[in-house]
Amino acid sequence: MKKILTFSAAASLVVLSGAVNANALGGLAFSGTTPHAAAMTVKDDFTLVGKADLMELKAINEDGMVNAIIEIPAGTSAKWEVSKEDPKAVYWEYKNGQPRVVNYLGYPGNYGAIPGTALPKELGGDGDPLDVIVLGQAVPRGEVASVRVIGVLKMLDGGEQDDKLIAVLANDSPFSHIESMAQLDEEYPGASQIIDLWFANYKGPDGGMEGLGFEDAESAHKVLNSAAAHFEASR
Repeated sequence: MKKILTFSAAASLVVLSGAVNANALGGLAFSGTTPHAAAMTVKDDFTLVGKADLMELKAINEDGMVNAIIEIPAGTSAKWEVSKEDPKAVYWEYKNGQPRVVNYLGYPGNYGAIPGTALPKELGGDGDPLDVIVLGQAVPRGEVASVRVIGVLKMLDGGEQDDKLIAVLANDSPFSHIESMAQLDEEYPGASQIIDLWFANYKGPDGGMEGLGFEDAESAHKVLNSAAAHFEASR
């Protein structure tokens, strides 16, 4: 009988601990289960830290593939991003005193930033690294993935330009052979529409997001090259 009571008490403590942890993580009991890059360590429930300065990485590799820092793995909804104060860290963004969670379906692809880029407002950006959504299986948070840029989704956020590069994982993915938006639409019907609809609606009906359509890989690389050149010039 004593063993049963002891087990019951221990189980209660585990349940209570889990509830407290879930509350600490913005009410998302599954937050702690999202894998992170092996090169990064958990500082606390809201911060991952590595040894490398992520923004010192090149935007474009010698083989033409692009580096993408994965901040939000596909299918998840906790809004993480590379820290502006410490580019070795990725942290859970806070908004209105709470860890930010997208109140919608999980991200339809891996979402992240292109290192070594910064696009000023006069060129249609916001001064931050370029945003990118990477199609393929979920990639651990904080991982630097090699991707192929295939297009760009032109968007307005509250009336300001907020374009999203569209890319595919370059290796070990069903999408790795895709080279253009046209090929994506041909081989994966509906995929681009899902992306378009998701970004237009993830902030809610009054979120201020407006999709302006897709442009091809050539246009996307012009944006990418401009952002990389601006980043280098501003150093």
